[in-house]
Amino acid sequence: MSATDQVIFDFRFLALLAVGGSLAGSLLCFLDGCVYIIDAYKIYWNSCLKGVLSGKMVLRLVEAIDVYLAGTVMLIFAMGLYGLFISNAADNLAPADDRALKGSSLFGMFALRERPRWMKISSLDELKTKVGHVIVMILLVKMFEKSKMVTISTGLDLLSYSVCIFLSSASLYILHNLHKDDHK
Repeated sequence: MSATDQVIFDFRFLALLAVGGSLAGSLLCFLDGCVYIIDAYKIYWNSCLKGVLSGKMVLRLVEAIDVYLAGTVMLIFAMGLYGLFISNAADNLAPADDRALKGSSLFGMFALRERPRWMKISSLDELKTKVGHVIVMILLVKMFEKSKMVTISTGLDLLSYSVCIFLSSASLYILHNLHKDDHK
């Protein structure tokens, strides 16, 4: 390998910037989701004390799901980039030989026996597909969040709302069936 080839090949380590940034963003998203959950509890207990229940608590929980999904996208993206550009682990590596699995437990409680299928990313197309699935889920959660604010006053409003739910469900069904072979 020539010196130019080596320099160009070593530029793959720039992906570590994206990995680090995505992991930091993922952490922030997960912490922000916890703030939404705490806020939902505050709203619930305050409304119980007042005797008036509102939909604000559910809205906070949906916002938490949305932020958790965004954090999950960033986590999948970071792990995928790391696996594609930095890590040199073989796809058919036995779980007993996988160094990442040996230290991947939280105080020894949640040890992985093998890498989850979603972590086995072998191409950029596969990474884009996995991230795309989670982004579609985020869009559906956002649609649900916005639908809580919609007032249905006419038959056309109800029809539009029904079509929106149908199209959302159909998009999930189609996405699932497009990559059914990938899950096997």
